[in-house]
Amino acid sequence: MTHIVILEIGIAVLLVAGVGLLANKLKFSVIPFFIIIGMLLGNPAYPEFLTSFLKKVDNASVSAAVDTVWTFFTFTESKPFIEFMGRLGVLFLLFYLGLEFSVGRLIKSGKSIVTGGSLYVLLNFLSGLMIGWLMQLPLKEMMVLCGLMTSSSTAIVAKVLTDLKRTANPETEVIMGMIMFDDLFIAMHISFLSGLILAGGTSFMSVLGTSLLALGFILTFLILGRKLIPFIDKILQEKSSELFILIIFSLLFVIAGFSETIHVAEAIGALMAGLVFADSKYIKKIEAMVLPYKDFFGAMFFFSFGLSIDIYTLGGAVGWATLAAVVTVIGNVASGYFAAHFSKMKPRTSFDIGFTLSARGEFSIIMANIGKAGGLNPILQSFVVVYVLILSIVSPLLTKESRNIWNGLFGKEKATSKPKKTLADLEAKGANKDGSL
Repeated sequence: MTHIVILEIGIAVLLVAGVGLLANKLKFSVIPFFIIIGMLLGNPAYPEFLTSFLKKVDNASVSAAVDTVWTFFTFTESKPFIEFMGRLGVLFLLFYLGLEFSVGRLIKSGKSIVTGGSLYVLLNFLSGLMIGWLMQLPLKEMMVLCGLMTSSSTAIVAKVLTDLKRTANPETEVIMGMIMFDDLFIAMHISFLSGLILAGGTSFMSVLGTSLLALGFILTFLILGRKLIPFIDKILQEKSSELFILIIFSLLFVIAGFSETIHVAEAIGALMAGLVFADSKYIKKIEAMVLPYKDFFGAMFFFSFGLSIDIYTLGGAVGWATLAAVVTVIGNVASGYFAAHFSKMKPRTSFDIGFTLSARGEFSIIMANIGKAGGLNPILQSFVVVYVLILSIVSPLLTKESRNIWNGLFGKEKATSKPKKTLADLEAKGANKDGSL
């Protein structure tokens, strides 16, 4: 029923806004709050406290009233629409990332960032292989696991750096450069997963062929797209805001939809569209228009992901996800150490870099959703929920206390005090300036 759908969507948005306000009040990342509220409400079974309450009351009319109200909070009628809103959230998140991403900036960032980023990707990918081997996962599941353990959350990292007022710190440039490098890896890995999972490839040659097709699509699109951007700018010139946004969104959805038809993840299509529009002279206007949609649909993406999770099936993944979270933090601190070393920064900045990059969020979930779309082992969904929840909460806390943790483990760095100048030194310096000596 239409009015039920609209009401349920209204309730969903209101709940997401409510937990977002709570997260900001507590100065936490909003992502785990969005996921948790979806998990708590998406299950048709009553929560334990509500079940106990109804047993104590033992009244048929009260039970019927509670059952009627609870159906609104399971989003039975509106769940397909909320899932579609979440799907749009992925497109807007990747499109906005593409708008801010630049291969040229990555190249200019220097050898230290490329080296640090390579080590970051390598250590996290190897961590995924180790955890997947311990869990005895098949190849496809293991590759998804490697991807979701390697992909840092750009949204959480940016928010943490802003909240802690560290955006001007020297290590922040290294952190953002390593994230850019990681995002580049994610794009390539999603292309590989498209060939391995979404295209249904079974042999090595079929997977290689689909992966090369995805890579060819990316390269061709970037080359042609950059040549077409002057023509697109002419179309966008002096257009009303209504026509402007219609042109941008139509191109975004057509590109993402076309990439899906050739077995390249639609998220990659959205990222490619963002990369092309990043060269537009209207980039600032495009970013300003897309940002509210990215924030709204991005929030619904995390909420819809929570709705898709049965909270009672998480038990089997808690131990593995906790172990993976610990391994991730250790591996990221190690990569932070090398990045700080190559950048000639103080050793204590390795904790700042490693703890900040440990946050996991949107891209880990996107990786897990690829596995879900390919019908892989459901444990990946349970794993990523616990894994993301742990690191999206713990990483900002560790980042905030990184200096104290370093001082507690290794002691405070001794400040180098400048030698005090005597009166004779000052008089001699003055004499030299006057040219008397």
